[in-house]
Amino acid sequence: MNKAVTDGIDFMPPPFSGGLDVWSSADGVPGNATYDGASNAAFVPADSDFGGALELVKTSGTQKLRYMGETPIIPGCYVRVRARVKAVSGALPNVRIAAWAGGAGGAHVNGLIETSVATTLTEYGQVVEVSAIIGTGNRTGVDMPWGLEPLYAHVGLDLTGPNGGTVRIDDLIVEDATEVFHRKLMDWVDVRDFGALGNGTSDDSAAFAAADAAAEGREVLVSEGVYFLDNNVTFTNPVRFTGTVTMPDNRRLSLTKNFDLPSYIEAFGDELTAFRKAVQALFNFTDHDSLDMGGRKVDITEPIDIQEAIDNQNSFTIRRVIRNGQISADNSTAWNDTVVTSQATYSTSNPTRLTGVTNIANIPKGSYVTGSGVGREIYVRSVNVGAGTLELSSPLYDAAGTQSFTFRRFKYLVDFAGMVQMDKFAFADMEFQCNGRCSAIMLPEEGLNFAVRDCFINNPKDRGITSIGGACQGLALDRNQFLSNEQALDVPDRTSIACNINSNDAKIRDNRAMRFKHFLVLGGGNYLISNNHWFQGDSVDGGVLSAGLVFTNANVTTTINSNYIDNNFIEWTNEHDATPDLSGFSFSALSITDNVFFSTNAATWFSFIVIKPYGAGHYIQGLQVTNNLFRAVNSVLDRVEKVDDTFAPLDHTRHRNVTFSGNAYNAVSQMAVSPVMLEFNQSSSSTVWTLDFSDWLPFGARARNVQSIVKENNISGSNGTMPYVRVEKGTTGGEVELVWPDACTGRVQVTARMDNPN
Repeated sequence: MNKAVTDGIDFMPPPFSGGLDVWSSADGVPGNATYDGASNAAFVPADSDFGGALELVKTSGTQKLRYMGETPIIPGCYVRVRARVKAVSGALPNVRIAAWAGGAGGAHVNGLIETSVATTLTEYGQVVEVSAIIGTGNRTGVDMPWGLEPLYAHVGLDLTGPNGGTVRIDDLIVEDATEVFHRKLMDWVDVRDFGALGNGTSDDSAAFAAADAAAEGREVLVSEGVYFLDNNVTFTNPVRFTGTVTMPDNRRLSLTKNFDLPSYIEAFGDELTAFRKAVQALFNFTDHDSLDMGGRKVDITEPIDIQEAIDNQNSFTIRRVIRNGQISADNSTAWNDTVVTSQATYSTSNPTRLTGVTNIANIPKGSYVTGSGVGREIYVRSVNVGAGTLELSSPLYDAAGTQSFTFRRFKYLVDFAGMVQMDKFAFADMEFQCNGRCSAIMLPEEGLNFAVRDCFINNPKDRGITSIGGACQGLALDRNQFLSNEQALDVPDRTSIACNINSNDAKIRDNRAMRFKHFLVLGGGNYLISNNHWFQGDSVDGGVLSAGLVFTNANVTTTINSNYIDNNFIEWTNEHDATPDLSGFSFSALSITDNVFFSTNAATWFSFIVIKPYGAGHYIQGLQVTNNLFRAVNSVLDRVEKVDDTFAPLDHTRHRNVTFSGNAYNAVSQMAVSPVMLEFNQSSSSTVWTLDFSDWLPFGARARNVQSIVKENNISGSNGTMPYVRVEKGTTGGEVELVWPDACTGRVQVTARMDNPN
């Protein structure tokens, strides 16, 4: 850059031959005395070394020479002032370049360096050149670093030392010397040229802003140094960091043209700080909807608290994405669980609240709750210390009264619990490397449409993704891989869970989960669960297997379609009901279609579909199990479905709208079918034929309806009249009686079902 060329700026003062009325013997400001007509100054037109020259006799302690014109001081531009001087007679003085710094309104800018180092003249007739560089930036080679306040200078020189000597001075040369510091075709500006000090303590925010304003599309260089920024700084031009910055937690750095994590790491020099600052900018500047981690791995030693990083808000409802990187947990005590045991009271009249909680100030939001009568995946969604109450993520099935509860706060790589509301947030193409030290993601308290797609959640100590409230409403999990940290453990010893969901409308698609205790614990409804593969076996022959999917409410309105369900089962409960005895909807609205159910070395009593009522009176009022493949290897299963009546049985007299059909069974002793068509041969003449459907009907249900009776050939002894039926006969209600008008023998095909179809 050369301002004389690019902008037509003329820095040169006039020659002395033009007159001495523009050359001041003071500071050069208007009204100062000049050398025109002075007794100690004269123009010499023919000097053997200089041609024309100013001859000056030193008569004062500091003999000043200042050009009264204003030499502009431009941010990013460096001006060199040169003078050639020789002693003619008398005492030999010292010579230095000097200038007066002028600011707005003609005021002098105090506190600046306004002189260069002096040079002593040592002999008469010897030409000595002195020079100095003036500029806004505090960099090596700048003699007078002035910053941004001065707007112009009165340039010249000083004679110091003994009086009485006579010197001659050649015409002063003032030129743009910026190219000394920058390459000539410069496509960037340096923050130091705009007054940045880079000493780690002085606030360089204004210099950064000035450099960005001057860049006009060029790159801003943050050169070597540590720059303290005590204000928000936004760069509207590209930025390159060779130095680093520091900022208070509540100040933001926004890099709008290179908004990515590698740039923030270069800026702050520390990965964790850089990630937090990038997240802060993501939620406080609207130019970008996503933070690209640039494929970088960030090693952290403590949880990333998203609300703390954002700093100035706990609610955000505009789409934001973090993508393309890895977050990994390094060894640290910061990952240790916080565990608190407190007494509290629970009432079914307020089913998601604990009252009278002792030691409540020490119970963190997001704590996992255990105690007598507490179902799976119950969390503290909010804490009211003043009132002594905790709000829970779901009701407790049998905890009425006062008891001790344990509150365990797992630690997460990325923790959104401090966010009260967050909508439309997504992680994409990320790896969360928990290393067995921590969990991966805790969702906000509330929100809509949180998404995790194309991500790897590896080796979480306790949980992959945790919902403590309603932020799982509309959750989308697509094409992720969940790898347990407990793969070497036998199933009964595992405790980790890939994900829990409390709210409705989640889409769980194309994921893979390996050897957790549970893949999903689902507390809401209206789920689409499709094309996933989750497997949970171990090396124990005939050992206990755990549920892959756990539904904790009776009415689920869910489809489970085209999944590979490997060495685990679907468990359907109502454990998140404060009054679990039947009082409304019972087990209803579940479709299990086109899945592969697979087991190896399983116990004969193992079943792939288990219904577990936590209260009395429940029945099935909407279940379709169709076109699935059930297969066992190295064992033969008794059945694929059963009722766990630990708390209560199902009421088989009330089932409605249940279909088990089109399924394939391999190495299963008894198929489950409803409606089921069976062929019966009556070889002895009788008016009452007893037909037993009990083994075929799912869940040990009763034969409640007969859909059709087809006679095969003639019925011997019958007059052709069709029989009537008596259903739900026998000790278990699984038999049907055909009652004929006359005793007869023959063969019939009868279709019965376990339910009323409507």
